[in-house]
Order: sequence, then C-alpha cells, then structure tokens
Amino acid sequence: MLKSYIAFDLETTGLSPQEHEIIEIGALKVREGKVVDRFMEFVHPDKPITPMITNITHITNDMVAGARSCPEVIHDFLSFCEDDVLIGHNVMFDYSFVKCSAVREGLTFEKMGIDTLKIARKVHKDFESKSLGALCDYYHIENPAAHRAYYDALATAKLYQTLAHYFEPQDPKVFQPHQLQYKIKKVQPATPKQIALLERLTEQKELIPDWDAATLTRSEASRIIDRLLKS
Repeated sequence: MLKSYIAFDLETTGLSPQEHEIIEIGALKVREGKVVDRFMEFVHPDKPITPMITNITHITNDMVAGARSCPEVIHDFLSFCEDDVLIGHNVMFDYSFVKCSAVREGLTFEKMGIDTLKIARKVHKDFESKSLGALCDYYHIENPAAHRAYYDALATAKLYQTLAHYFEPQDPKVFQPHQLQYKIKKVQPATPKQIALLERLTEQKELIPDWDAATLTRSEASRIIDRLLKS
C-alpha cells in the first residue's frame, strides 16, 4: 500500500475541462499513512453556477463570491501537490481540469496517479454501481458531505486504503501508480450557421441573448440551440 500521496477531488460547473470551470478543490497530503496537511478552497468561476450544479454540489454563487480566481488557486494547488502520486475516484476527470487550468497559466502538471474507480472495476466486477458513494456505503466509510471536494477526497483516501488492504496482495498490478496522460483538445468556435440560428431563435422567442458570439464555442452553441428549441 502506498504510504505517501495526495488524495484529491474537484467540484466543477460541468464535464468539459475546456469549457467548464473548477469551483472547489479539496485534497489531503498523506505521509507515512497519516494526514499531514490539507487543501480546501472555493474557486470563483467566470460564469455563474447554474441551479443544476448547485443541486448536485450544494455550492451556491454566494459561497464562491469572495473566492480567489482559478489562476491564483491553481498555482497554490500545484505547489501543494509537490511530486506526489495523485489518488482520485475517476482520477482522470479531476486531473484533466487541473491540467487544463495549469496549461492556461503556462505551468506543467505531469503526474503519476492511482484510480480507485479503476481498482473497483477490477475487484468488484459484480457491483451494479462503483460510484464513490456506493463503495463507501458498502465498506461503511462515512462521508458527511458527499459531493464536496475535501470530504470526497478524504473518503477516496479511506477507500484506497480499504481496497488495498483486501485486494492488493492478490492483484498488486492494479494498485500501482501509472502516468496520467491527458491530451488537451482545441476548443472549436461556434460556426456562422450556429450564430445565425441562435440569433433567429432568440429573436423569435423575444429573448435577450445570454451568449457572446465572440467567445461562444461550438458545443456551447449546440446546447443553447437545443435548449431554445425545446422551450
């Protein structure tokens, strides 16, 4: 079992690290099996948090109103991580957001990692759900604030230790750190055809545009068009 590592988790405004934003980072630094430091910080997003995301994360716009910007927080988080192995549940999701944020600031973020979701898929193939919540319920790991970054990170660390205790002797390979690799995709701007359709739909429904044609991406435009067509 790895005795020194960083367990971390993020809360974000969506699923795409190119288009959505980090709103909370939580992490704990483990040395020789003991928590020696922690990182808990909200991040102020450029765009308001939607009601759907607040419903999932319980993070409101008021909670992040006084938070620092992503560039400020990312610099400190990278320093906190040092050269440690990262542990996360579906670790590539969280890693991709941090890596994209780091690259925007001209920083590098190349890490070794261990994914407790990947481990669970190997050792608990029969489980219907391998979510962090389901696994914590199965192993009686308390998580008093699920979907809040630090508490999910702490639950992930406990889950890693539990899984390693029961399964590492039989399947050591799945518990080995591996290089985390994420290729940053180029963001495609909205097409002239999408912009024209958006303008027409907005005018037809007598709405005030809540998008900026200069910065709108192709996928964002698609989502807004779908929303307007269904409304």
